[in-house]
Amino acid sequence: MIKIKDKLVRWYDTFVLDRPVMVILGLMIVIALLGYQAKDFNIDASADTLLLENDKDLRYAREITDRYGVYDFLLISYAPKKGDLLDAQNLKTIARMRDDLKKLDPVESVMTILDVSLLESPPVSYKDISGNIPNLESPTIDKKLARIELRDSHFYRDLLVSRDMGTTALIVNLKTDPVYAKLLAERNKYLDKKALGSLSPTDAAQLKAVVKKMRTQTVRMNAIQHRNIKAIRTIIAQNRSQADMFLGGISMIRDDMITFIKNDLKIFGAGVFILLVVMLGFIFRRIRWIVLPMLCCFLSVIAMIGVLSAFEWDVTVISSNFISLQLIITLAIVVHLVVRFREFQSTLPQADLRTLVKKTIHSKFIPCLYAVLTTIAGFSSLMFCDIKPVIHFGWMMSAGILLSLALTFVLFPAGVMLLKKGEKLSQVKSSNFSFTDLLARFTQSHGLAIIIATIICSILIIAGITRLRAENSFIDYFKESTEIYQGMKVIDLKLGGTTPLDVIVQFDSFEEESEPEKNEIYEEDEEDEAFYAELDAEMEEEDENKYWFMDDRMKVVEAVHDYLDGLPETGKVLSLGTLLKIARKLNDGKSLDSFELAVLYTKLPDDYKDMILMPFVSFEKNEARFTVRIKDSMKSLQRDPLLKQIKHDLVQQLNLKKDRVRLAGAMVLYNNMLQSLFDSQIKTLGVVALALSVMFLVLFRSFKLSLIALFPNLFSAGAVLGVMGWLDIPLDMMTVTIAAISIGIAVDNTIHYIHRFREEIRTDSDYYQTLYRCHGSIGHAMYYTSITIIIGFSILMLSNFRPTLYFGLFTGLAMFIALIASLTLLPQLLIWLKPFGPDRASD
Repeated sequence: MIKIKDKLVRWYDTFVLDRPVMVILGLMIVIALLGYQAKDFNIDASADTLLLENDKDLRYAREITDRYGVYDFLLISYAPKKGDLLDAQNLKTIARMRDDLKKLDPVESVMTILDVSLLESPPVSYKDISGNIPNLESPTIDKKLARIELRDSHFYRDLLVSRDMGTTALIVNLKTDPVYAKLLAERNKYLDKKALGSLSPTDAAQLKAVVKKMRTQTVRMNAIQHRNIKAIRTIIAQNRSQADMFLGGISMIRDDMITFIKNDLKIFGAGVFILLVVMLGFIFRRIRWIVLPMLCCFLSVIAMIGVLSAFEWDVTVISSNFISLQLIITLAIVVHLVVRFREFQSTLPQADLRTLVKKTIHSKFIPCLYAVLTTIAGFSSLMFCDIKPVIHFGWMMSAGILLSLALTFVLFPAGVMLLKKGEKLSQVKSSNFSFTDLLARFTQSHGLAIIIATIICSILIIAGITRLRAENSFIDYFKESTEIYQGMKVIDLKLGGTTPLDVIVQFDSFEEESEPEKNEIYEEDEEDEAFYAELDAEMEEEDENKYWFMDDRMKVVEAVHDYLDGLPETGKVLSLGTLLKIARKLNDGKSLDSFELAVLYTKLPDDYKDMILMPFVSFEKNEARFTVRIKDSMKSLQRDPLLKQIKHDLVQQLNLKKDRVRLAGAMVLYNNMLQSLFDSQIKTLGVVALALSVMFLVLFRSFKLSLIALFPNLFSAGAVLGVMGWLDIPLDMMTVTIAAISIGIAVDNTIHYIHRFREEIRTDSDYYQTLYRCHGSIGHAMYYTSITIIIGFSILMLSNFRPTLYFGLFTGLAMFIALIASLTLLPQLLIWLKPFGPDRASD
């Protein structure tokens, strides 16, 4: 084993140190090839990036989507600046916008208050409902009655108009891409097989091919959708003088998220790059120690983008800061090499360039390797999370860090070897970094105070962690200045809520119920005999679905509808119950019985049937669907208790069978993700703590030293969680990664410090003198890297996406606490517990 190691070392020295030009040329060729792959770099902001891996409710949600057809749409809220909503000028503006929107190729149709059927302006009997039903543009319409109908309509209120009639919605229905729809159906079929454990190798290959085709088609669709949304915003801008308008909808959120991610990648990447250049200039004050480290950082990012593109790993909102992280982590490795190289310049002034580089690489490779492995352990722990984009982020960063290590240990020594031989390498100014000296003196003078303060802080941290919660609103992920936030706020408050929830109620089959007989439930009077005689002939030719509307079922439907509508957290509720309420108004306030509902079903126009009936009933599955929109901005909203309450009340209060009631939709899937955060936090922290313990045991070969090394890092990560708990900042899909990532990055300082402490203690076995020597050498590198990391993360606070903002803020805080702990608590534990033997100075 030793011989193999020696051969590898000799090969490395001969190849990298003796042939630097060849090495750099070869590296440039590899980077160029990977850079070419970057043309296929892709961003994914789909709803799938917010889902749990193997969520049991996901399959059912897909079934409901396939069964009832959930179509994509955009919504424009329109609140007139002048005049009444229904005055001529505002209706003219709405009509002009509608006509302009219809001209856009991706738009299927546009629904506005001008287009919807008005059954009470003047009133229409349900018997005449098959005729031409007027709308606001009809010459016979009564606008006073129309205002009352729109305001009080069980269907239009909180959907097309606000309750105060101050805001209306233009609903832009988008065309379904047939190619993507087919691919999606195929993918879901294979995913269902995978979930059931019946996916064959052939199916797995087919699934992979389908996913690849979907990725290509998604890129094309995103480009089309981006142009479409840009055109819609142009139409809005042209009419903004007439009204306050906001654009909303899933497609708009997805498109804006892609824009946010692109901007974050550019701004944060460039911003961190510039900040790191400034920091290197301030610290080292020499061009070579700016250019070479930043070249390592830049090339590692280019290479990583190429790797992501080659393996078709899409960047999501969770991984959108990977460029910043890659720059920061790569620089941390390079800074340790630069500091060590400069130390050898000072201590070995007569050594030649090759000797200095060789000693630098040989002395720092093992600590850098273990530092990288522990950082990878931090990111790898994310793979035990249940959230798909977090898992992918873990894989992505683990690969990126390995790439950075390999590239740095090739490019840095080769680059240094190209320095001019005639330079006076011994002329290195020794700077007095008062901060590390101050901490060294403080640790010696106040060791007991450090231990007591740590105990008190640990108690406060534990108390803060117990206050952590995972309840947060999707709307709060965005700054108030963004159109996503503003649009969602208006829709939430004025137009019936944002987060969709489906409540599915199944009924007994026909065999368990008797079919209605016309004579049993309705007695005709003379004037209706002709009407029903004619209708009987028509109904003989109709399908059997008309018999589905049993009285008992309709009572259940209305009871469930009214219950859901009465909850303070719910906004707009639509169901078959909506049709029943509309029909009651058309029938002079009397409820329609089974036969009359069969009549209504037969006479209802297809377009009206598609709008208010078919999305809410499945004759084949014998079930009714209730679509509910939840008020996401409601501060008192608690999703998990609400879902449990709905399920409980429908069973206990309305006497429905437990197995006949199911909840589905984005609300359920999003809640599942939130509820997984605590488990994910525990799993990731547990995994990273275990992994680091094993690595410390291997590296230091001492159980006591492993515990000493682990505690300051757990302390810093716990401190961040404690602060979040005390500040009532909830866990989200990004903040759940902070603890594991901060431990993985901060542990580098611990490894480098203990590794150096172990070397220095051999000099005189004096723990305090060793402390001063370590603070005056490796302490500088720790200080440099930590400050650059903190400043690098601080730029993430400029993001419009709050989870990214919190990620930058709290990761930076964790790194600051870890720096202080590594230069105070860690040396104090070493002095107190003396893992390297007794202190001879005290003898």
